[in-house]
Amino acid sequence: MATLQLEKVTKSFGTVDVIKGVDLDVADGELIVFVGPSGCGKSTLLRIIAGLEDATSGTIRIDGDACNDKAPKQRGIAMVFQSYALYPHKTVYQNMAFSLKLSKRPKAEIDARIREAARILQMEHLLERRPHQLSGGQRQRVAIGRAIVRHPKVFLFDEPLSNLDAALRVSMRREIARLHADLKSTMIYVTHDQVEAMTLADRIVVLAGGYIEQVGPPMQLYDRPANLFVAQFIGSPAMNIIPATIETTGSSAVVALAGGKSVDTGIPVADSEKGKKASFGVRPEDLVISSGDDFLFEGTVSIVEALGEVTLLYVEGLTEDEPIIAKLPGHQKIDRGDKVRFKADTAKLHLFDASGITLKPKTR
Repeated sequence: MATLQLEKVTKSFGTVDVIKGVDLDVADGELIVFVGPSGCGKSTLLRIIAGLEDATSGTIRIDGDACNDKAPKQRGIAMVFQSYALYPHKTVYQNMAFSLKLSKRPKAEIDARIREAARILQMEHLLERRPHQLSGGQRQRVAIGRAIVRHPKVFLFDEPLSNLDAALRVSMRREIARLHADLKSTMIYVTHDQVEAMTLADRIVVLAGGYIEQVGPPMQLYDRPANLFVAQFIGSPAMNIIPATIETTGSSAVVALAGGKSVDTGIPVADSEKGKKASFGVRPEDLVISSGDDFLFEGTVSIVEALGEVTLLYVEGLTEDEPIIAKLPGHQKIDRGDKVRFKADTAKLHLFDASGITLKPKTR
């Protein structure tokens, strides 16, 4: 196990700046997940930690030691890639033993490490099979096992589950969570899947355009997004955002939404914000049907997605660009074309200034 520090790390490819000054401290035994849209720099940052890419500037420290000039094999890391990268002609046992043989480990030690990793991953019965005899999930387990036998200081995972089908992803997600609990190792995990991020991470690092937007525990990012980008990136479906104007300020600001309705947000706002443009936010799962005059907004249902456990309603009439989405429990007796009104608990409303910064971190 080890700590990891990134200090003002940048990376440029020619004139293109991909990583633009990243600072991050990872505690010993922590599982950190990098998330962000395609092209945000999350895989590049992982490769810089691994030593597969050189940082343009800044320092990478593992257990306090600067390792910018160290080769990947000298850093005490083990990486699990999106592709399994197994040797097709070797057995599972031989695939897992390969790196240990290269480092000239004693035969008895190699065998002990492999069998211990196989026990942890529940694949003792697969050791004599070759990759073509394995399922996708089993191959990914072998790739993870190959990392475990090296006893690394830090595990690096680069979208390891993206090639698996939905059921296997759920199963392997549980395997990785259990592995982290058992090994108590420091892990950095890159994914574009926010479900993986929310269920696996001790802390999530949200990246956009080469910068860190926010770092924190999953539910902190969900409940108290630092800005508009994080608010819309974390959560599925994304948070509803409605253009607004701040009408009154003080301990409970009132905003005028697009469409003309005024809403008391319950959010303290400085007097200097009065009259300014803002963005009003509410998550789809925080909306409930209102049968009276106590409502945030109303509109016409354009699409109903009945998913069994939940029903998604897409409601037109409030904003020109995007419908409002409501995520309601179970079966709903609502059809396309119906008029609906929604309300929400004031404590679950969000407000962002004209630059997209949260005006007040939400507490629950």
